[in-house]
Amino acid sequence: MAVQQPTGRDYVDIQDHALIGNLHTAALVSIDGSIESYCVPNFDSPSVFARILDKNRGGHFSISPLIPFRPKQTYLPSSNVLSTKFLSEEGVVSVTDFLPRQVDPSKGPDASGHPLLNWLVRRVEVIRGTVPIRVEIAPAFDYGRAAHKMEFVHDDSTSPLEKPQKKVVFTSKDLTLDLRYVCDTSSERQATDAQGNLLPYPSLEFKELDLRSQGHQGLSAYAEFSLSEGHAITFVLRDPPVPDGTSATAVGYGHASGTPPVSQTSLPGEQKLDGAKVEAVLRGASAMRARNDPLLTSRLANKLLYDTNKYWINWIGKSTYNGRWREAVHRSALALKLLIFEPTGAIVASPTFSLPEYIGGTRNWDYRYTIHGTTELEELELPHLDGHKGSKPVRIGNGAADHLQLDIYGELMDCIYLSQKFGRPVGYDTWLNIRELVEYVIKNISRPDLSIWEVRSKERNFVYSKIMMWVAIDRGLRLADKRSLPCPRRNEWLAARDTLYEEIMDKGYNKEKGFFSQSYEDKDILDSAILVMPLVFFTSAIEPRFLSTLKQILKSPEKGGLTANNLVFRYDTKLAEDGVGGEEGAFSLTTLWAVEALGRAGQYDKALLHQAVTVFEDFLGFGNHCGLFSEEISAAGEGLGNAVQGFTHVTLISAAFNLSRTLAGRGPGH
Repeated sequence: MAVQQPTGRDYVDIQDHALIGNLHTAALVSIDGSIESYCVPNFDSPSVFARILDKNRGGHFSISPLIPFRPKQTYLPSSNVLSTKFLSEEGVVSVTDFLPRQVDPSKGPDASGHPLLNWLVRRVEVIRGTVPIRVEIAPAFDYGRAAHKMEFVHDDSTSPLEKPQKKVVFTSKDLTLDLRYVCDTSSERQATDAQGNLLPYPSLEFKELDLRSQGHQGLSAYAEFSLSEGHAITFVLRDPPVPDGTSATAVGYGHASGTPPVSQTSLPGEQKLDGAKVEAVLRGASAMRARNDPLLTSRLANKLLYDTNKYWINWIGKSTYNGRWREAVHRSALALKLLIFEPTGAIVASPTFSLPEYIGGTRNWDYRYTIHGTTELEELELPHLDGHKGSKPVRIGNGAADHLQLDIYGELMDCIYLSQKFGRPVGYDTWLNIRELVEYVIKNISRPDLSIWEVRSKERNFVYSKIMMWVAIDRGLRLADKRSLPCPRRNEWLAARDTLYEEIMDKGYNKEKGFFSQSYEDKDILDSAILVMPLVFFTSAIEPRFLSTLKQILKSPEKGGLTANNLVFRYDTKLAEDGVGGEEGAFSLTTLWAVEALGRAGQYDKALLHQAVTVFEDFLGFGNHCGLFSEEISAAGEGLGNAVQGFTHVTLISAAFNLSRTLAGRGPGH
């Protein structure tokens, strides 16, 4: 059993969280009902809540019972709407969390013409019994660096038919947030006593909570109340719109505390109206409001939940995968969808930042970049934050933004090739750009770089980068052949591709130890990035040199390999000079590359196919309670690094898809 303490709560493990989002930003929700990470309004915006990085001053928005409870957390089926239940002898509370999405985005902002509401919605409902509940909201603006003002003001956005109520407004220099609530008074949501009499909702009053002694830069707020079976309250946190575009602070946001607007006094909450008149009053009140600031009613709150859930169900319903790991594949697809930044189509590697790759270690990075296409990503350390379980430093931005990583051209060209293979053929102007890209690769073919792992020591001739440069040239040639596109320097491209292949086999392979090395310069260092070879068709999976490398990687570290618990490490951090230092966990991405490599080799050797299935299903067992995966996994099986991790989930889908094809006798696809 557990109990949520008002203050002094310790860290929750990285894997004990789930993710919600709206394709602009995302929030991490702990298994005990706290928003632990949330950046507003975009993925790469400064955090408002970052409790996962500092339990005292990071900021949080928690909802939990005031009695001992046992939490259960899961997504609604085929959805990214999250349900957290608190179970106890006295009663059961359900908290449903989501960031709203419209049902059919093709019809405009949403099916009813409303814009996307940048709200964080938390619905609290008692399923059984009567339960005392505490809500705490303690924002820490700008990664806990910015001061803010907190005030209780009249809420003019609720129904004029209800009793006046107050909301909490937090105002910092660059951002204003308000927290509102609405009780569900729909006919199917009625609480009654033993005699069948209706139980009224308790009065809900937010009070001041002072956490400044813990490092907060302003006051927080809390509320305590009891709900009975049938009661439901929806809390909405948002950046409130201001009609003239100025900041809420500049216009004195809200009404004076305790003074309701004229519309509220003219229609008191206790006045009883029939259904038609209620609808007429609400329509009239709503018509006077901006489209991005609708009247907050229980009907709207319920519709947002319904529409958001239906959006996710409709989206995943288009999946055609029917293999044996359908549940894991669909959850991974839903997780990846949460990482898309809709305005540009970019995908964040992870929506979280600076979560440690080893508890107490220094490998703590920010992967939220790329969504705006900028390279202005100054890396900063935030010494005022403790780091997850004391793992310092906390970093924002990324110093790798100006790294030379030549492998990306192969990844880009492979994507272009696959998109035209299964989608729309490339046009001539696009082809001209592709030719320029291939020419750039050929021009830089002998250039060292910092490669996929973004090392912070010195540039080297990393074998992985050389493989992917080979891929870039190869896919250019394939495109020219398949689409009969003009390729004036075809012979030069062919020569460059084949020369690079021979070079990798000569300089990238350690004949004495029988494995492909990390770089031409470090021939004694093993690197699991090499596992990509058969996945990109550089070699077949049963090429003797590759098989020898694969078998070496799958040995334990004590025997010179990179595998423990059927999980694959990137490389030996004690041997490889990466300029970072410290330890890390096993890498989810490379583990799944090993699965796919084994599966492809398994077409010719059934023992390897069996091993591929074993390793894959072992890996699935390291997912968290919601089927989500972080970047790395510790020796004890705990999630490490940033979560949720895009690389992990996209590679899981690829491994499952190709393994399913091989098991069905069709062979892996490209």
